[in-house]
Amino acid sequence: MSLTIDPQCAGLCIKIGAAGLPNLCSILGVLAIVLLLGVSSLGFFVVNLHGFLAKNDPVATEVLVVEGWLPDYAIAAAMTEFQTGGYKTLITVGAPVPRGFHLSEYKTFAEVAAATLVAQGFNPHQLQIVSTDYAPECRTQNAATAFKHYWASSDAPPIQSMNVFTLGPHARRTWLVFRKVFPAPIQVGIIGTKVLAYNERSWWRSSEGVRTVVAESIAYLYRRFGG
Repeated sequence: MSLTIDPQCAGLCIKIGAAGLPNLCSILGVLAIVLLLGVSSLGFFVVNLHGFLAKNDPVATEVLVVEGWLPDYAIAAAMTEFQTGGYKTLITVGAPVPRGFHLSEYKTFAEVAAATLVAQGFNPHQLQIVSTDYAPECRTQNAATAFKHYWASSDAPPIQSMNVFTLGPHARRTWLVFRKVFPAPIQVGIIGTKVLAYNERSWWRSSEGVRTVVAESIAYLYRRFGG
C-alpha cells in the first residue's frame, strides 16, 4: 500500500498498488482464521457447558443426601441409586413449599420427597428428613448447613462421607456448596441425574434448557467467586 500526497488536493490520496494486495489478503486471512477459531471455541463451550454443570463424581459411602425439590422422576432415580449403590441411609433436605403451604399435608420439600419415596416402596426405617427454614439467598447452602447440624446433634457417629443427589446442571453448584460446608477430610460426592425436561445434548434449542443452563451458570459463578 502506497501513500501519495497530491499538492493539488487539500487532503491525502491513498493508492493501493499491486504490491499492497498480498498484505491486504494476508490481513483478511488472519481475520477469517481468528473469526473461525472464535466461532469454534464458542460452539465447543456451548456444547460442553451442560456437561460441565451436570457434574457426576460419586464417592464410596453409605449416606445419600437427596435435594427435596427434585421432580418425581428424579426422586425415583434417587431411589434406584440408593438400592444399587450400597447405601444404608437416605436423607431428604429441603425448604418450605412456596405455594399451598397451609393446604398441604407436607410443609417442606424434604417432607414431600420423603413421602414420594415411601409411596414408591422405600423403606421408611432407612429414611431421615431434614427440613429447613426459608432462605432466599441460598437454599442449597441452608440445606447443607441444616443437614450438618442435624447430623451433629444425632446419635450417629461423625460423618465421613456422603453423596449428594440432585438434578443435572444444578450439580456443580450443589457440590461446591456442600464441600464448603463439609470440608476435607469429609468426602463429598455428587450425582447430577439426567434431566427429562429438555435434550441435554442440545439444551440451547429449548427455552427450558436455555433458562436452566444460563441461570445455573450465573449462580455457579456467583457462588464460586462472589459468595
